Amino acid sequence: MNKLKVSLVKEILLLLSDKVGLLLMFVMPLLLVLIITVVQDSAFKLVNENKIEMLIVNKDQGNLGDSLIDNLALSGSFNIDVSNELLEDDIKKQTLNRDKLIAILIPKNFTKKINQNAEKISNLMLTEFGVLDSSAVLQKNQSIKNNNLDFYFDPILQESFRISILSGINTVLVGIENRKMLQQLFTDLGYEKIPDHIQKELGKQNVSINSMPASNGTSVMVPNSSQHNVPAWSLFAMFFMVISLGGNIVKERLSGSFVRLQTIPSAFLLTIWSKVIVYLFVSLSQLTIMFCIGMFIFPHLGLPELKMPTNILALIVISVLSAYAAISYSLLIGVYAKTQDQAGGFGAISIIIFAAIGGIWVPSFIMPEYMQNIGMISPLHWCIEGYYSLFLKNGEWNELTGTLIYLLLFIFGCQFFTFIKLRKQNYI
Repeated sequence: MNKLKVSLVKEILLLLSDKVGLLLMFVMPLLLVLIITVVQDSAFKLVNENKIEMLIVNKDQGNLGDSLIDNLALSGSFNIDVSNELLEDDIKKQTLNRDKLIAILIPKNFTKKINQNAEKISNLMLTEFGVLDSSAVLQKNQSIKNNNLDFYFDPILQESFRISILSGINTVLVGIENRKMLQQLFTDLGYEKIPDHIQKELGKQNVSINSMPASNGTSVMVPNSSQHNVPAWSLFAMFFMVISLGGNIVKERLSGSFVRLQTIPSAFLLTIWSKVIVYLFVSLSQLTIMFCIGMFIFPHLGLPELKMPTNILALIVISVLSAYAAISYSLLIGVYAKTQDQAGGFGAISIIIFAAIGGIWVPSFIMPEYMQNIGMISPLHWCIEGYYSLFLKNGEWNELTGTLIYLLLFIFGCQFFTFIKLRKQNYI
């Protein structure tokens, strides 16, 4: 026991002397989690809360262009600047200069085309009811052409964001067209306007959508930028211990420390286990600090608060296994690398690759199927799957089975090959 204490103190002093390693293990995760969360939270607010700057050039010679503008303004999603004089080149210039993210050019025949289309649909419906002659209606509607709006956007706008904006605009357009079609139908039936009681019903939204995240149990975990980013990037940073731990092992091996330890009974294994215990404590300290910052500091910075899962025991188990997986991988790299540069370079690049294919940077489900299959070899994939099950789904033990099995297999595999290498070099 005394030998273990001495070995632990030695490893702690060695760790404290590694200023760069400490910087990577504590300061880097803090900055990484903070920056990524701020960036993604800003993007989330841009889509869901902030109004998007929109330029509308209305050339319409009727009243439906103004109706379109009014309805887009009522949607609450856009901050609209209306102009009737700008030319096409001026519109492009404003979007390219980022004065406006998006712009719409309403053509001069916008109202005319919608009226023609409404009349066409009304005539077709009345023909179906036997009120009008079908041949006359067919001949009358042959010359009607499509009605188009020109939509300009800043090229930096991501496709998913642009598609969501277009979807909102299309919803407004469909509402205008449907109302005009119904109005035309009543006109053709001899009414001066749509009856008031029907007009009133048209203004109601009879079907509402209740948006709720799927969750286990009675507690609902509402996803936000903190729930996604704090666990994910904390894990990513934790695995970067490979630079410190792997480099220390290479340094001790090259300096002859391993050889000297062979002369002392059980000293070598005590040294290895001391490293495991110290770095396990460091890893769990990293996670604890990151989670506390997410819970207590983020709200004061205008960021969403990190909500902890209800299954705390499962969180502890997944955290310990994730930390142990990172330690085992670092030991493996340290034992096989020939120089400190090799350990640091290969270790860092491999962690970045594991993060990229494992779903840390972008969700795994949006990747091609073959990339999803490749990503399953990444330990970070299973670590983050376990955390997402807890932080986003309030998951229970049965949903963590895959994570637990894989992490145990990964730890065993790393330690097995580490043992083989050390045995081959007669260190143990």
